[in-house]
Amino acid sequence: MKPGNENIKIDGIDKKILRFLMQDARKPILEIARNIGISGAAIHQRLRKLEKSGLIAGSKFIVNPKVLGYTTMAYIGIFLDKAMSNPIAVKQLEKIPEVLECHYTTGNWSILVKVLCKDNEHLMHLLNKKIQQIEGVSRTETFISLDQQIDRQITI
Repeated sequence: MKPGNENIKIDGIDKKILRFLMQDARKPILEIARNIGISGAAIHQRLRKLEKSGLIAGSKFIVNPKVLGYTTMAYIGIFLDKAMSNPIAVKQLEKIPEVLECHYTTGNWSILVKVLCKDNEHLMHLLNKKIQQIEGVSRTETFISLDQQIDRQITI
């Protein structure tokens, strides 16, 4: 959600619509309308309102990375030599396709990234030849995810 939109008001019907679409974004609007007991036009109108508010944005298909051979998920804490290196490092990290997420953090690291690799050898190459070569990166700390136990959105 965009800053400044924290106080959006959604009612029970909005919540029902969102729950249906969060479960399956391809669910037909008319099917949702029948389940909720309102018109398809009303659903469209409410969705436009929710999009305009910034609460929802688009929809997407979820690709199973394991089917493509990507089996190693890792989180890498990146230590930078100077705080002013942050924007430069992030621009370089954006160029690395294996980097799925990048967060500024509190604590020991300057940046925390989530990466997806084919295997441990691929991860080692990514660390040694790409991430640790970025100007301003002094060192990294890597945690390999053995198995994701929870994957969900916020409850509506």
